[in-house]
Amino acid sequence: MSELEIIEAALFAAGRAVSLEKLAKITGKPKKTIMSIVQELMEAYSSRGSGLEILDLGDRYVMQVKPEYSELMREVAPKELSAPKLRTLSMIAYHQPLLQSELIDMRGSGAYDHIKDLIERGFVESIPSGRSRQLSTTSLFADYFGLKINDPKAIKEKILELLRSQGGQSEINLWIGRKTIAVTPMYESLMFMCGIKDYFVANAYSPSKEEISRLLEVDVLVVSAGYSDAVRQHCDGEILEVHSTTFDDLIEAVSLLEEELPDEVNPKTVENTIQKIRETREKYVSSSVFTKTRVKPATEMVSRIVNDLSLGISSDGVLVAPDYGTSKSGEKIEKGAAILIPTHRSVEGDLLERVCKKYESLLEGLKKFEE
Repeated sequence: MSELEIIEAALFAAGRAVSLEKLAKITGKPKKTIMSIVQELMEAYSSRGSGLEILDLGDRYVMQVKPEYSELMREVAPKELSAPKLRTLSMIAYHQPLLQSELIDMRGSGAYDHIKDLIERGFVESIPSGRSRQLSTTSLFADYFGLKINDPKAIKEKILELLRSQGGQSEINLWIGRKTIAVTPMYESLMFMCGIKDYFVANAYSPSKEEISRLLEVDVLVVSAGYSDAVRQHCDGEILEVHSTTFDDLIEAVSLLEEELPDEVNPKTVENTIQKIRETREKYVSSSVFTKTRVKPATEMVSRIVNDLSLGISSDGVLVAPDYGTSKSGEKIEKGAAILIPTHRSVEGDLLERVCKKYESLLEGLKKFEE
């Protein structure tokens, strides 16, 4: 047998990457000679139009089915890992190094058996870390995905690439343990304020058939405060209610998402957003310091803005009301009001712009009584 035939047989029999050192030991030839023979073999497979290919992974070589034939081979290829175990492996690979306790929180107690099997197969290594264990992938895992090195960043990119070719964002979120997020149109800008990139917008209050189908699969839905009951029939996931009347409301909303969705938010973006909100609020609060006119808030919403600006309140003060006209009880809220505060129905822009317009309308209205 020639060295080329021996190497070809070794790569075929291994079913995974074989090191240059191992091939040199099998053939009894120096590494430089092996590299030349493998290169010749790679060129031979490339030129003959084979369904197989040999990849150079950097001092390791693997024979595998060409990617364009992998889907066709699904029915005949050995199913080494079940879908649940592959999902557990994907989460470890994407989030590594990952504490075993954190993985169990994401996957449930059934993942203990998955971890044991993945370690036995050589895909995952486990080392003690406090009261838990730290999990990460091995070089064998890198071979499995056709990667040259067992680099966490390269592995993360490869996993996302594979998942994108198989399905949409929901499928990706499922396999790497991210939460699927939906948000109503009014709060889409809140996603930008938190640096959340993966989400979809839906009219959760009166969804279309397509939106209902997607909402039933979400992990988290962000809606206006007080609307949980209205959307519960369309969503089985967690519902986060947020306020957006005052600047403090926006800070609380951003902080809530940071707490509930730590893996999805961008900490730096959150920090910058909160700083910007605080600076913007200070501008309006400072401009209200010398306002002497007292006001009479018609609703709780107006009271919160008035209190934030530290304005004087009196039963015979200037009546300030929201512009939505009628309350839930049917009462005409704005009747006789000298100043109307715009609500989400009558203003456009992102959440910060909407809050600014509320404060501006109040302060601009009071200027007329100061003259």
